[in-house]
Amino acid sequence: MSVEATAAPVSDAMEGVVEAKQDAEPVTEPTEPTEPTEKPITEDAPEVPEVIASETLYIQNLNEKIKVDVMKATLKALFKTYGTVLDVTAHGNLRMRGQAFVSFESTEIASKALKEVNRFPLYAKPMQISYAKTRSDAVVKLLDENSLEGHLVDRKDRKKRTRLDNPVRRKFAAKRAAAQVDGVVPLPGPKRPNVQMPDEYLPPNKILFLQNLPESVTKDQLTALFSQYPNLYEVRLIPTKKDIAFVEYVDENSASVAKDALHNYKLDGEGKIKITFARK
Repeated sequence: MSVEATAAPVSDAMEGVVEAKQDAEPVTEPTEPTEPTEKPITEDAPEVPEVIASETLYIQNLNEKIKVDVMKATLKALFKTYGTVLDVTAHGNLRMRGQAFVSFESTEIASKALKEVNRFPLYAKPMQISYAKTRSDAVVKLLDENSLEGHLVDRKDRKKRTRLDNPVRRKFAAKRAAAQVDGVVPLPGPKRPNVQMPDEYLPPNKILFLQNLPESVTKDQLTALFSQYPNLYEVRLIPTKKDIAFVEYVDENSASVAKDALHNYKLDGEGKIKITFARK
């Protein structure tokens, strides 16, 4: 039994082709090729370090002209409005000058203080505040007293390593080692002379040093002379050296006023007394 294939009419087939062409998208003219847009390379982009909150804040850019004790008291008064201040650490040595650490009871208090006080101008210099990398002794003692001893040992080790890793020390050690390899041991350089600062340039303090006094001067005479200026605290004579004495005031400003007024004063009508700030 044969199967007869029924052929579609030609006209119907052509109508399908025409409809397909009409439905096709129009062909556009070729355009000039454009340079591909360079995509930013992200593989080598530096990773942003994760900020880890700490109970201790590290403060930089402090005014170095302010005395350490005054600066510590100011920082404590400033930050205690945010919570209990466990400790304020600051030093006057060259390596730590202009820096301080302030420790709180919790990271929440420290974070709030950092957010609100960062860049605050303290003594005409904006503070730069960040989280400290390690916990302070006061924080460890409060939160984990059992590990305090280990913490102190680790801190001393870090301090020692930091000193050994100092670039200047490394350079000097490498230079010395190279010289020893060559068979030449460098001789120590000449010691610098211990030059003492002249009395006239000593920094202000509340104690005055008097020189060129008449040997007949008495404590009552000096007390009467210097009590003309407020806040006199004490007059001290030196029994073994009668031409010098010390005069102490309650504060530095009062001492400065008396010094400026009485320097080169003729106590006996002839010789001028010399007044400078005492050496500490």
